[in-house]
Amino acid sequence: MTGDLTVSQDGAVLTVLFDRPGQRNAMTFAMYEGLEQACERADADDSVRVLVLRGAGGRAFVAGTDIAQFLEFTGGDDGIAYEQTIERVVNRLEDVAVPTVAAIEGACVGGGLALAAACDLRVATASSRFGVPVARTLGNCLSVNSVSLLVHHLGPGRTLDLLLRARLLSAEEASAAGFVGELCADGELDAALQELTTTLLGHAPLSMWAAKRAVTRLRRAGLPDDADLLRTVYGSEDFRAGVAAFVAREPVSWTGR
Repeated sequence: MTGDLTVSQDGAVLTVLFDRPGQRNAMTFAMYEGLEQACERADADDSVRVLVLRGAGGRAFVAGTDIAQFLEFTGGDDGIAYEQTIERVVNRLEDVAVPTVAAIEGACVGGGLALAAACDLRVATASSRFGVPVARTLGNCLSVNSVSLLVHHLGPGRTLDLLLRARLLSAEEASAAGFVGELCADGELDAALQELTTTLLGHAPLSMWAAKRAVTRLRRAGLPDDADLLRTVYGSEDFRAGVAAFVAREPVSWTGR
């Protein structure tokens, strides 16, 4: 595994640790690949009964994708390829046969929110925050697959409120919406996670597998193509300006082009 992502096993629980605390665990392409490999390991090893995802450092679960990688994009097709990669990883995580848990502290935004949404269960600390603020930061967009994950959990109205206002949900709001299944006090994530994984390890694997598969099939049924949306947004002047401004930590003026 990449040095920015570590995988460890404790009994029947396999844990993926996003380990770039200095960058709030922002995902590199290598980390996405490492997560896919961990999913393969979880399905190939009969001793694994639960897969846990969490971030290092206490400040973030995952604060999106490392923005510096977008500086290499030259047009809309790069955006399509990137979102197809995210879709592949998200769907692979969603397809893991055993229960998956996102253990969240701090920022869970952008690609991090998609990864958390692809997990079966989410437990979070009270200071955690959730959102996809790209409308005020980068000027890019989500794939239909990622939007469908948010609509699946939050409903269309709350999803549009989140995306159009580019705001972050508090942990209490995420819990009230049903996105976070268990909310714990700051500093108590380990105990809450231990209790949750113990519960899952005591339940019938095939019953849980069938429930997971049914929900996934319902979510993915009839998803439309989105290449036109991605090509337009990722190929825009606004996206190029947004990435440059974000990296330079400067304000950006949107033009709609």
